[in-house]
Amino acid sequence: MIALEIAVTAAAGARTARDGGADRVELCSALELGGVTPSDALVAATARVGLPVQVLVRCRPGDFVYDADEVALMAAEVRSAVAAGASGVVVGALTATGVLDGDAVRRFVDAARDAGTAAGRPVEVTLHRAVDQTTDPVDTTAAAYALGCTRVLTSGGAAVAADGVDTIRRIAAAVPGIEVMAGGGVRPADVPALAGAGVAAVHLSAKRPAPSRDNAAWVPLGAADAATHFVTDPDIVAAAAAARP
Repeated sequence: MIALEIAVTAAAGARTARDGGADRVELCSALELGGVTPSDALVAATARVGLPVQVLVRCRPGDFVYDADEVALMAAEVRSAVAAGASGVVVGALTATGVLDGDAVRRFVDAARDAGTAAGRPVEVTLHRAVDQTTDPVDTTAAAYALGCTRVLTSGGAAVAADGVDTIRRIAAAVPGIEVMAGGGVRPADVPALAGAGVAAVHLSAKRPAPSRDNAAWVPLGAADAATHFVTDPDIVAAAAAARP
């Protein structure tokens, strides 16, 4: 059976994922912005739930082209996430020409390995969907594997994974040493077809808007909006788990 990974933003979401049959979680903050690095305290609290925690390391929203200060910051975040209890990190960086930034990714991988050695355990490294913004996701996955990445999260270069099945299948066939995880707009109904593409795992956020709270004193705070707060939906998690062949 393929693995099921759920993107969560809190320990409560990890508990929902665990109880619904997920195998691991990807932890981030600000899921409504595509996710950024969570705090060490949040990593530790989520790790105590009991599922393996893959921590997204992304220092800001926006593109994946990072300057030297940002790369150094994210390498430090990789080390602190592992020290806080992460079983893996989810990273990625591109050049301005749309290819993998090998120097940055190598620093992230080295940081993860060093932190894992210090913690006395192996650490997984996932290349995130930056791969889908490159000119050739297959070649990019091969390059990431050569740099030490153990997993790739991809929609096959499409807006949603269900539309990128053919490319996902090519990635899985071309780079057999890396774990291929399909993600990007995945719904439970998509899981059988994605499994048929040869992936080892599927990834989805299984999210729904948090219940709104009446507050007469609420005023807009810039881009902040109460409606953008998401929580993990137990019904979606359970449906995705049940859909695995």
